[in-house]
Amino acid sequence: MGCFFSKKSKRKSSEKEDRTPTTTTVETTTSNAVPLGNNTDEAPKQYSWDKREKVDPKDYMLTGLKDVTVGRLPGKLNGQQFVIQECENCNIYVFDHSATITIDDCVNCRIFLGPVKGSVFFRDCKDIKCVVACQQFRTRDCKKMEVFLCCATQPIIESSTGMKFGCFQYYYPELAFHFKDAGLSIFNNNWSNIHDFTPVSGENNWSLLPEASAVLDFVPTPDPESDFKSVRISAEAARSIVPLTKGGRRKDSEESCLFVFFAGEYTTANARKLIDEATAKGFVLIQTKEVSMRPEDVKRVFQNSADDLVEWITKGPVIALELNGDGVVEACKNIASEIFNGTKVFVSDNKNTSSRDVDNFFNFADMQMGL
Repeated sequence: MGCFFSKKSKRKSSEKEDRTPTTTTVETTTSNAVPLGNNTDEAPKQYSWDKREKVDPKDYMLTGLKDVTVGRLPGKLNGQQFVIQECENCNIYVFDHSATITIDDCVNCRIFLGPVKGSVFFRDCKDIKCVVACQQFRTRDCKKMEVFLCCATQPIIESSTGMKFGCFQYYYPELAFHFKDAGLSIFNNNWSNIHDFTPVSGENNWSLLPEASAVLDFVPTPDPESDFKSVRISAEAARSIVPLTKGGRRKDSEESCLFVFFAGEYTTANARKLIDEATAKGFVLIQTKEVSMRPEDVKRVFQNSADDLVEWITKGPVIALELNGDGVVEACKNIASEIFNGTKVFVSDNKNTSSRDVDNFFNFADMQMGL
């Protein structure tokens, strides 16, 4: 019952994919044939595709670099694919959105990757510290990586050891737009839900970073003398575009509350406002999700409160948050009535049923997202 308010298997070195582009030789024959048409001096036609700006593959690669600070500024990739390979002791910053990014054979590098619409794939890398936002995250044959992650799906590690994960915390002025351009929701982050494709009995190939870990201690801001000095960066949790969540760590309290915002003009802003209000009172954000619902989903998740909510799910996705701490249910009900009185929300009604509310919603959301 709730209340609501309105207004990899291991790859041997000999088995590695050959990543060197192949060259194909095409035999051509010369001919004395006269071009068709009466006027052989006529200028060739120009088509729209002839006028496109030529793309230089080197603009979308970083290869064989050592001891340098490199990357791409906002607007330089604009959704293209990107490749990073054979770099050593580099600071790499990709302050833009992209389609996919592969990182191969890199050692002792600090890397920031802006929102990636598809996959981020690390292969044969070691001693990497990185901040990554993506749809899919995967590693293969990697050793000792520390990753501050925002991932819309379940992150996968394969034949990798010494992997540590924390929640994405980062800000630069264009980042929110880059998330939107990449089609990623800041509320869908499965950073701690790791799947080890090649587990070893009696060993743990991955763990969570200490909760107090600071991003800039792992991936520092760019050198003031570098090309990236103009990018205004913050890694403070309060300014992070992606909300800082506790994830799979043990909860401090047995009391949690489900708080759901239904689609509206200010849904994202309202969710951020709730997080600010609740954390200021000492409560902890455990997890968030942004998903679409059907009428039958509403009835299954919200049960006795469903009838009044069905019409609202047709307006767009809902944003749900789990907040934790002693007294959190009553506090959330007060916040809802005082701050969101004119907004359609669902809040757990009492602490005896609030855990069921949380389980019902997030089990549904995980199934909906294939987790």
